[in-house]
This record gives sequence, structure tokens and C-alpha cells, in this order.
Amino acid sequence: MARLCRLCPTPHSFPTARGFYQHRRLVHKNPKPPPPVSTFRHHPHLNGLCCDSDGEFIAENQPPPPLPDDIDWTPFPDRPSFEYAELVFEQAHLSKGVIDQLLQITAAKHVVDGLPDYRPIYGSHSEVEDIIDSIEYGESTWRTFAVRYSGPICANSPSWKREVYYVHARDTLRVAELLAASPDFRNKFDIAPYEEFTGADCRRVSDLMSGQWAYRKANEISEDAGMHGSMLVPIVLGADKTTVSVATGNQEYHPLYMSLGNVHNDMRRAHRDSVVPIAFLAIPKTAREWENDNEFRIFKKQLYHGSIAKVLEPLRPGMTQPHVMRCPDGHYRRAVFQLGPFIADYPEQVYLSGVVYGWCPRCLALPVGGFLEDAPRFREHTDGLRQAYDPETLWDVFGVNTEVEPFMSQFPRADIHELLSPDLLHQLIKGTFKDHLVQWVLEYIKATAESERKANQIIDDIDRRLAAVPAFPGLRRFPQGRNFKQWTGDDSKALMKIFVPAIVGYVPTRMIQCITALLDFTYLARRSAHDSFSLLAMEQNLARFHQLRDVFEVAGIRPDGFVLPCQHALVHYVRSIQLFGSPNGLCSSITESRHITAVKKPWRSSSRHNSLGQIIRKNTRLSKLAAARVEFGRRNMLYSDVLTHAFLTTGADPPNDVEAAQDMRYRELADAIASDDSPAEAQVSLSSRPAYVTKIRDLGEILGRPQLLQHIRRFLHRELNPDEDVDDLLQIDLPYVWHGARVSVYYSGASTFYAPSEHAGPHGMHREMIRCTPSWYGAYSRYDTVLVTTDQDAIGMDGMTVARVLSFFAFTDSDDSVLHQCALVEWFVLDDEVPDEATGMWVVKPELSGDGERVTDVISIKSIVRACHLIGVYGTTRLPADFAFHDSLDAFNRYYINWYADYHAHELIL
Repeated sequence: MARLCRLCPTPHSFPTARGFYQHRRLVHKNPKPPPPVSTFRHHPHLNGLCCDSDGEFIAENQPPPPLPDDIDWTPFPDRPSFEYAELVFEQAHLSKGVIDQLLQITAAKHVVDGLPDYRPIYGSHSEVEDIIDSIEYGESTWRTFAVRYSGPICANSPSWKREVYYVHARDTLRVAELLAASPDFRNKFDIAPYEEFTGADCRRVSDLMSGQWAYRKANEISEDAGMHGSMLVPIVLGADKTTVSVATGNQEYHPLYMSLGNVHNDMRRAHRDSVVPIAFLAIPKTAREWENDNEFRIFKKQLYHGSIAKVLEPLRPGMTQPHVMRCPDGHYRRAVFQLGPFIADYPEQVYLSGVVYGWCPRCLALPVGGFLEDAPRFREHTDGLRQAYDPETLWDVFGVNTEVEPFMSQFPRADIHELLSPDLLHQLIKGTFKDHLVQWVLEYIKATAESERKANQIIDDIDRRLAAVPAFPGLRRFPQGRNFKQWTGDDSKALMKIFVPAIVGYVPTRMIQCITALLDFTYLARRSAHDSFSLLAMEQNLARFHQLRDVFEVAGIRPDGFVLPCQHALVHYVRSIQLFGSPNGLCSSITESRHITAVKKPWRSSSRHNSLGQIIRKNTRLSKLAAARVEFGRRNMLYSDVLTHAFLTTGADPPNDVEAAQDMRYRELADAIASDDSPAEAQVSLSSRPAYVTKIRDLGEILGRPQLLQHIRRFLHRELNPDEDVDDLLQIDLPYVWHGARVSVYYSGASTFYAPSEHAGPHGMHREMIRCTPSWYGAYSRYDTVLVTTDQDAIGMDGMTVARVLSFFAFTDSDDSVLHQCALVEWFVLDDEVPDEATGMWVVKPELSGDGERVTDVISIKSIVRACHLIGVYGTTRLPADFAFHDSLDAFNRYYINWYADYHAHELIL
């Protein structure tokens, strides 16, 4: 159900109720903290001045041309008709037969109710499709062009020379206009390159327009005085083959995606229709006899580059002469297009850059030995090499493949060697970590164990350790350890979080330190913003990784060195971040996620016969629905839910409008936050309804904590007298609490905090659940661990400690004046004053009383920062085969504080 958020300064529309309510909960119920104080320097010439539709500059304060704001659901008769089409076509992806059946059921109900002439919302699925096709918003026509081999053909020529290859593409100029004009990107769209400084000599980069590349391109373009006042529009591209079905013959598609570099990274990560499929490239096939034929390989590359150049051709005039188009704020500006970063994995990068496979597409480093950084490649240098040397020398000495010219060479100011963006997913997570380091650790165990059986026993124990990791919000579990075949990127990310503690004791300390150096580099690279300090830390961790990885060479696992393109690519990360901002907005995980909605789901809903045409039609209709939703939202037509909206528009009394009441509360909260000089960055809340209500005395018995009443009295004294030491007081001096007082008990709490590095949506707020339930899904108890603030002014673990939540509860004072929301916790204390030498993690142990019992206490939920993840220090004893992961927090003497649980934890736990 499409919804509109009226609390945002610029109203945003949401395709689903779930996304709408999540946005309100994260953004408005828990406003994010203010950004750091920065100094901005925008480009003085390419500064995106407003103009009219003819390109004539207008006064600075002149408002944009008015857009229609009347209530008009055209081509839909009303909101229910729009939301029904959106539900069955976009959200539920119902088949044509199911849509018809659903409509027949609705019509049958009308007949049964004595309304045989009452027409259902649509007559059939074709009527739904027809009305979507008639939407006038978001129109970007697809066209098809044919390509075939142009060389000589004889009777014995292979079939690929005779075949005609079809490329289906959108008008990229129209796509750019639609993206730039979308009001959804208002306040998330940079009209000029800029430099941001948070202090002396400390530059901060985040989105693409904050990087050095955009500013430098603006300098180049502004050398022409006629370009002054224009707006730089970087064209971000991405391409990646995807397989939709292995079972039906490895059906492959090769989509090409496009976005605008002006759009902020968080919008690109959240999609929000900011990454658009603009073409489906042809995939030439041939018989095995010709697969390795040189002519066929050259033709495939020529077809690839020629097709992309043809697709981008509508943008070419706007690269040298400004093209007037509307922006998200409603103003017209003179846009200058510039080919920008290209998102691709390594095989695609080889195709794009024209280098030999195994060489670096960004620098001239020889693929030997350590394969470290060398002088950068650039377009003019490569052109000079092509003129100076023969193809054999270019191949062997410089790694240049002369078979094809990269398509970017045909466009002004574009250098493919510079524009290849870092690929966090394939280079770091799946490549260097999972395919290299994890595999090398297993090879080391097999090489050094007494026997194959002994090695398998060790690997089995590592798998049991992985399976024994306690549950944590958002953490994927490994019930069988690593022992499964089909790995996804999410599996590799999850393994990164828990792998290090599992191998302690089985591999050398230096090997563990090598892996943690890479993990630290990865977690730093994933941040949504970088400054001089984080980039320096990345360089230091990468240098440490390169220094430590020789442990695998010495052990005989990598006797020939580290000639691995994905590991070599890491040396370019810091420079790429300086050029293009944070790589999490230019990662192949964005295009891979887009495959699901643009290719895989449309393919599943197709008839499988000539499916590409059906996929294209589906994408066109999805684009139209998305554009209609944005337009209806811009006109403030999507307020409240569809039923309440129907009551209001017909003049009837609506049911309780919970949303309106929430709006009022959230506005008041936003005003309070805005007036606070130092708003809280984390907040823990309990649900609106408790699991049950009981008496304090009975709760102590239920929890098996007879001292609960005394804990509550001590807690109240701390609340009333925060500067006094409660340990020195006698029981008689503590506030009186009646043991029969009523208390509300909760099985969970929600922690909300600002974590822009997480997949937290476009506003950076992240929400996680903290569980304390005696029966999780009726199978076992679950009591999560949390970080508790002990010193607001200290940093990292100097100002926090660890606790395990046994219960959330709330009660009021004896005079019912103050509501106290509390948690009964078990305390953990640091095992040492410094982190563990091997893993770099802090180690904690349960705090024990004189009789050996775990120490408990009652604390305010306001002191809880967020959940934290503990992993047992396994020692040298192997885990039993039947060890249950939900017993982990009770079974070990010491625990690692897992700062790799998520990116926010890695930033927070120092």
C-alpha cells in the first residue's frame, strides 16, 4: 500500500506500509543526531544556477515553475484502484491467473450479498495491465537495435557469424531527465561538486560529488566560460551478468544499469528507483569448437563495447553542450553530462578496460610476487603505448589487449582506468576473505595436522564453534558450520563476523592477526563517510595485512606469492575513496540486488517463452507505477492508509486515526530534539503492551531472583541520589518499595541508534531488538547481552560495560508519579585491561559474587547503549557434537566482545 510521510520536510512516498512505518519509527520517532560541524566549499563555476526551461538564468530567489497540485488519480479512478494495481502487480507479483481468480472471488462475494451488478475493482488482469500502461509518468521507451558480424562469411563459417544479435535499450537521455526530476531525491541530490572539511587539513568525503574527481572534472569543464553556471551530472553505470535459472539451461541476462552521481549514496543503496536498467546486452553463444577462437573472442568484446557506446549515444551532445532539465527541487538547470564510475566485478573490469586477464585495470603493476601498487594507467598513456609497441609487447610487458578499444575512449573526458569503482562484495568479502583467507586457513590445518582424519576433526570442531555462536539481531546462523555448498554474498558477510574466534587455538597468532587486519580494513572501507583519519587507518591496516600475510607463504600455503587481482585491488581503495567518496554507494552489491527486481522476479512471472520481452514490459510497468506513486505523493494524495483516506474523502467519520496521533507526538519529539544541544544517539524503548503484569514479589520468584526487591530499592536510590555510593548504605536507608507493587514485564526492547554504515535506509537510523524471553519460539530461552554506559565522557570500553538482560520491566513510584523502565541484568567485567593480542577483541567474564554466583542488578534502560554480541573463548577443549548454541552464554568462563558483529559495533567498541 503506497503511503506518504507528511512529517518529512519534503514528503516522501513509500510503496509498502512496512517501509512507511519503518521510516516513521526510525526517522521521526528517533531523530538522528546533528551532522558534524563542517566547512563546505562548493565549486565556484559549475555551481548549478537555476534557469528557465529555455536555459536562461533566473534570479537566485525566484521560485521554480509551479507543478500541478490538484487531486488527480488519472489514469486510475481513485486511490483504491491505484493501490490494488500496485499490490497485485508490484508487491505480490501475482500471476495473471491468480489476479483473475481474486477478482472473480470478489465478484462472487457481491453476487452472494445480493449485489450482482456491483462491479469488482477491475474486470481482469488485462485491465490492470492496460491501466498501468496508460500511466503518463515515468515513460522511457525501449528500443531494439540489431548487430551482426560484418566480416567476410563463407559456407563453412561458424554459426555465430551468421547470427543477428539484439540489444534492447532505453533512451538514456530520457532516463537521466526522469531521475533528475524525481521529487523523491529532493534534499538528496547535489547540484555542485564540493569539498567538506571537518577541521584543519581534515577533508571528509561521503557521496560522489564530495570527492576529488567531481571537483576536478568541474575544473576541466569550467575552462569553457560558456559552461559557467551549469550543473555537473555524472553518469554512474553498472553491468553484471546474472543467471536466472540453472535448472532450465543456464538462462543468462546481461543488464546494464544507470544512476546519477548527484544522488546520495544512501538513496542508491536503498534503491528508491535511483538505479535503473537501461539495456539488456546481447550474450553471444557458439559451439564448444569455437568458444576459444580468437575471432569469436574479439567479436564478443567489440559487440560489448559497441553496444554500450550505442546505448549512451543520446547523452553525448549533453557532454559538450549543456542540456536543460528539471531537478528534484522543481528548478531547471543546465546539465553537463560526464561518464562517471562504472560498477563491475573483476571479469567485467577486464572487458571494460582492455587489459589482459590477471593484470590490474588501474595500474601498471606486474602480476608477480607481492603484486603491489605501481604507476597508474590512464587513457593518454595507454593510447601512447598502442602507438609505440606491437601487440605482443603490449600483452606481455604492459598487460594491454589490443583486440578492442574501450567504449569510454569514444566519449569526452572519460578514462575507464580511473573510473572503475572499488568492489566491496567481490574483492573484499567474497574474494580476499572467503575465497582466499578462509580457504588458506583450511589448507594450513590440513597441511599441518598429524593425519587427514585429525585435520577433519579440527575442521569439524571449527564448524561446531561457528554453530555455537549465540543469536544476535541480524546475524545469520550457521547450524552446520561452513558445511554447505551454495554460498551467497550474505553468507560470506555473516562468516566474517564470527570466523576469528572459531579458529583461535588451531592456527598461529600471526595468521589470526592477518585476518583481523583485513577485517578492520573491510569495516573501515564500508563506512558511509571517510575523513583523513579513517583513510590513514585503512592504509595502516592494509600495510599490516600485507606484512602479516607472508605467514601463508612461509607455511607453504602460498609458495608462489600473492598474484591475486582482487587482493591487489585493495591498494587502490584509499585513492578511490578520495576520488569518488564512500564505496558503499558504488558497490556491485547494489547491482546484484537490483537484479532481483529488474531481472529475476520479472523472469519468474514470465511464461519462460521469449522471456526477455516480458521482462522488459514488466520493468516498464514497474517504472510507471513507481513514477505514479512519487507524483501522487508529491501532490499529498497518499496521506494515511487507504481505508482512513476513503472515509475522509467521502465525508464519513474515520476509525481511530492512530497515524495522526503519532504525527503529533513525533513532531513534538522533533522539536524537543532540535532544542537540545546534545541529543542522544541511542535510545531503548519497550513495547506498548507488556507480556504480563504481576507483583514484584511474584516476579522475583518467576525469575528465580529472590533479591529482586532489594535490587529495585538500590536502583531507586541511585536514581534519586546519583552521586552517592549505594554500596555503603544500610538496607534501612534505601527507599521503601512494597513487595506487592504491580510491575509490567516485557520480553523485548528495541534499541535505535545512528549507524549510517549499516543497511539502515536513507536516514542512517538502525533499529535492533533486544530479547529476554523464557521461551523463544517455544524452543529455548533467550537472554541477549547489551552495552551499558558507565561514563558518558569516556571513549569505547573505557566508558561502557557488558550486561546480560534477564528481564525488562516497568513500575511506578509509590505515589504513581514516575514510571521507571528497568532491566534486571547480569554483569560482565573485563578480563584484562587491554584487548586480546591475537584477535584484537576485548575479553570479558561474568562477575561473580563471593559464593560463585553471577552478580545481578537492576538498571535503567536509559543506560543501555545497544545490544552487543559475545562469543565464547573456546580454549583447547573441543565442543560436544550436540552442543546447543543457546547455552553458549552460560557455558564459558570468558567471552570475546565481538566488534565485528556489525559496522556500528566496530566503530563503537574501541
